[in-house]
Amino acid sequence: MATGIEVTEEPIAGLVDYASIPIAFRVERIFDVQLISAGIGGVLLHERDVGQPYIKDYDAMEGNSPSSWPTRWDLSSWAMLAAHSGRTRTGGAEVALDTVGVDMLEGRKDLAVLWDIRVHPEYRRKGVGRALFAAVEALARSRGCREFKVETQSTNVGACRFYARQGCSLAALNRFAYQDCPEETQLIWRKDL
Repeated sequence: MATGIEVTEEPIAGLVDYASIPIAFRVERIFDVQLISAGIGGVLLHERDVGQPYIKDYDAMEGNSPSSWPTRWDLSSWAMLAAHSGRTRTGGAEVALDTVGVDMLEGRKDLAVLWDIRVHPEYRRKGVGRALFAAVEALARSRGCREFKVETQSTNVGACRFYARQGCSLAALNRFAYQDCPEETQLIWRKDL
């Protein structure tokens, strides 16, 4: 765990504090998905500059902010982790467990989904994400999970590289997952516990 970073589980009722950590990030590079032989030969992820960098903020999209989650799902089996450096909240992670309507859980009780992970911009690249990820793994194991999954997008190259460094492998991609963002490809990562 990162030096000086403490990760604790908090009640799900603390979503307002959780949401105070910005999730926005700067997009400078993306992964393009290239089909080989119309997809029969596989796919190739090609990293490229976007040209004009921009800010992506998923919380700003309708129905995506943490405050909307309780209206969409029963969060009673979810876990919320908070990272602190001293008294300062530096990040957090939400873990979905055994929840009807969360398709990524596949109806399994031994699978967890890292639903959301966020680190305050001032604390990024300082070990907070690693500390949260390790805590998510420990929490999922303690709840009897044998693996977990996490979703990201082709526009979040930094997250993709982070998940790969944490031992996740790319399990699936869906070029048509996001009707509101057709330029983005959904990338599903998984890790055995």
